[in-house]
Amino acid sequence: MPSGSAGAAPEGMRVRAVLMRAKMTAPMDEREKFLPITRVALIERITRHRAWPADVRHELHRFFHFLDFWRQQTHIARLLDLGRCYEPFNPDSDHLRTRVYTESELAKLKGHVVEGLRALLVQSNYVELDREQLSRALSLDSSYGLELDVDVTAFDEFVVFYRGRVFETQYRRRLRTLYLRKEAYSVPTYQRLFLLLKLKPVDQHIETVMEQRGLKRRTAERHVRRSRSGLQGSMQEKLIYIKLFKNIPRTDLKMCFPNTTLRLRMFDKLKLGASAGSGVGMGVFSTLGQIFAAANPIALAGAAMGFVGVAARQLSNFLHQRQRYMATMAKNLYFHSMADNQGVLTLLADMAAEQDVKEEILLYAAVVGRDVSRAKLPDLDRDIEAWLGGEFNVDPDFEIDEALERLLADRILTENEEGVISALPPDKAAEMIDRHWDNYLNNLVTIDHVEGREVTAAEAATRGGNAD
Repeated sequence: MPSGSAGAAPEGMRVRAVLMRAKMTAPMDEREKFLPITRVALIERITRHRAWPADVRHELHRFFHFLDFWRQQTHIARLLDLGRCYEPFNPDSDHLRTRVYTESELAKLKGHVVEGLRALLVQSNYVELDREQLSRALSLDSSYGLELDVDVTAFDEFVVFYRGRVFETQYRRRLRTLYLRKEAYSVPTYQRLFLLLKLKPVDQHIETVMEQRGLKRRTAERHVRRSRSGLQGSMQEKLIYIKLFKNIPRTDLKMCFPNTTLRLRMFDKLKLGASAGSGVGMGVFSTLGQIFAAANPIALAGAAMGFVGVAARQLSNFLHQRQRYMATMAKNLYFHSMADNQGVLTLLADMAAEQDVKEEILLYAAVVGRDVSRAKLPDLDRDIEAWLGGEFNVDPDFEIDEALERLLADRILTENEEGVISALPPDKAAEMIDRHWDNYLNNLVTIDHVEGREVTAAEAATRGGNAD
């Protein structure tokens, strides 16, 4: 996407951008902001174009790599801040508890963790599933043939984000083909799925069930005991649990919850019911015949034992089917799980940094060497989207405003009083990033989210372990 003094964009690229823009007919609200291209591939594609002189290509490479490391560092600072607030809620922490927080302090920290993660997810170009979308997804039948149920009223905090909506092809045998061959079908899939959960206190959960289902307290208590029976010892009410999954079919969203209960499909119920009914019926008939014909107690005991054996075999069939379902669910979760708790924070910070720097690289390459008025930014946004479509065959909703604000803040781009935006040449832009690095630690401040004020690096260092 070369331009300006580094070489004006070739006419062929402009024509292709116009043509690609005409093909983009999908509504804006159906397009994601996620850029499914690595930053390495993006830098290589932008800098290899012949319109850039050789010396400019070298300086572009240097500046883009400086910018990459700088943006990662800014997100590492956010990660450290978020990690400090998450420590009291981290299920995997092996640190000594050197500070006891009050309930109000924990509430402040929890609020910062949840809102900080939301901001990080949005910056990583994730999309939140609202309650209506979640309700629809949780009502769908599983693509793995599992009947699952989940009680979302058990959670005090319940946040779900996704990134990358695709259709995956799967295969299954169906009755209409007499199960002789497999048929292909498409499954809507989330390439990345984020889940944050925090349990409600038991009493609060009971009150919620009573209110929403109109149950009496004793009945609600039994319901809560059943729904939380699988969580005994594995989840605590005061902790926040974070999970990141990959390639989760939309129909299997329920599979990702820790309090999912498993039920047999109607087909399996009918099959087991038929076999159990016939088996038990034959057992009863045979047992009654032997009882009436029995001449001594030993024969009578043998007939009773035979009946018990038939019933036990049917129960074993039921348990075996349920165990097979549970094994299927466990295997799928094993291959779909990406990270837990603190690991999710680290992964999200890297994702956010990567998305930011890709947006900034695209904007800088489109602006450098020429002046762009703020009124022309929508046209520039569409040109970048069209270029991405032509080069990578993708159709993202490019986020130009946020990238612009970051580059303006770092003084890589400048805007005059008339609203005209210009970019530093690549060598000068690299020098600017170098100066930011020199001043970074001296200007570093953190936020005490309990006290609600800024803390300098020197003051934070003197606190030592008391900052836990």
